[in-house]
Amino acid sequence: MSIQQSDSPSPSDDATTPDALLHTGAEHGMASAEDLVLATGRDLTPRNLAWAERKLAKEGRAALDKLLP
Repeated sequence: MSIQQSDSPSPSDDATTPDALLHTGAEHGMASAEDLVLATGRDLTPRNLAWAERKLAKEGRAALDKLLP
C-alpha cells in the first residue's frame, strides 16, 4: 500500500476540508457559527448556521471545545 504525497501531481480522492480552511476561532476570541458547522462536518446551510448560532448562544466556546480535541 502506498501513501500519496500531498505534492503529488495526481488528484486526490480525499474529500476532507483542507487545513487552511479549518480554524477554531481562537484568533478572534470566540468561535463563529460557521466554525461550529464546519467542525461537525455539516454543510454551510442557513438551517445549520441557525443551529450553530443557537448552540453557541447556549454553550458559548464550550460548544466547539466539545467537538475538537
